[in-house]
Amino acid sequence: MAATKSLKKCELDAKWYLIDATDCTLGRLAAYTANILRGKHKPTWTPNMDCGDHVIIINADRVALSGHKADKDRFFWHSLWTGSLKSRTLGQMRDEKPEKLMAVEPAKFAVPSTEITVQVALMSMLPRTSPKLIPAKEISA
Repeated sequence: MAATKSLKKCELDAKWYLIDATDCTLGRLAAYTANILRGKHKPTWTPNMDCGDHVIIINADRVALSGHKADKDRFFWHSLWTGSLKSRTLGQMRDEKPEKLMAVEPAKFAVPSTEITVQVALMSMLPRTSPKLIPAKEISA
C-alpha cells in the first residue's frame, strides 16, 4: 500500500493569480480568494504548510454588494480613546478604500485564524487604472 506523500517546504511552488473583481459578489470573491491563498485548490494541500498561491485583485472598487448591504452594513473602529468610535458603511468603504475592503473580508471571514495564516501574505492591489483582464487567469512566471 502506498503512503501519502507530504511535500517539503522547498518543493512548494507558488503561482500568481490575477482576479478582476468587476461585478463579482464580495462574499463569493472572498471565499474564492481565500481558497487560492490557502492552497486548497491544489491536490497537495496540507493544513500545516503554507502551500497557497499569490493573488492580485484589480477593480476592487467595482465589486458587487447584494441586497441593501451597501447602506446597512457598517465597519466600526476606534483608537481606545473616549469618544473615538468611527464608522463607515460598506458602500463608503467600497468607494473610498476598496483595497482595505478586499483585505478585511477574506482575512476576517474566509481564512481561518491559525498560525499558518499569519505567515500568508493576504493580498496585493494594483491601481484602479489597471486594464481589465479575464477573472482568475493564471500568470506564468
